[in-house]
Amino acid sequence: MARSREFDTEAAVEAAMSAFRRKGYEGTSVQDLVDATGVGRGSLYGAFKSKDGLYLAAVDRYRELYAQPLIEILRGGAPARELIREILVDLVDEIVRDGSRQACLIVSAATERVPHDPQVARRIRSTTGSLEDALTDVIAEAQESGQLTGTRDARDLARFLVTTLQGLRVMGSINPDRRSLMSAVEVALSCLD
Repeated sequence: MARSREFDTEAAVEAAMSAFRRKGYEGTSVQDLVDATGVGRGSLYGAFKSKDGLYLAAVDRYRELYAQPLIEILRGGAPARELIREILVDLVDEIVRDGSRQACLIVSAATERVPHDPQVARRIRSTTGSLEDALTDVIAEAQESGQLTGTRDARDLARFLVTTLQGLRVMGSINPDRRSLMSAVEVALSCLD
């Protein structure tokens, strides 16, 4: 008879997610994951099959915690310019507050795992694609209603804003200076004119 799992899987995934954010996939050893989760090696392997399995669960949890809420906010119907500004400013504030400079798991996965891991690549493309779609809808509706000018293609602007979001995360991990990051935000917002 198989033993039942004796640990909180969700808590273990979140602890592993933090470990991967601090050290990346390659830099995080199985022992690091054991230490972070407080779960024995055998139990982790029993639940997730491998380090890769736990990483995929961590990426999925990160998407649930960070990407999905952002997409829901975009679908909420607030005025486009104010909504996009609020999202960008909130991101800058989050970056500046994060004293540990944890990496965005989407950014680190894109650079570290996407080139050679099809499962991670699918998840990251799906996440950034959903964000781009939501931004495209917001921008297109705002252009149709006259809230934003229609001089630029809504899809192109959405791609640019996704790039800006990810770029802010990268630059914020290098130098979390609010003034510098906000200057980039203001330039990005000017592209909506």
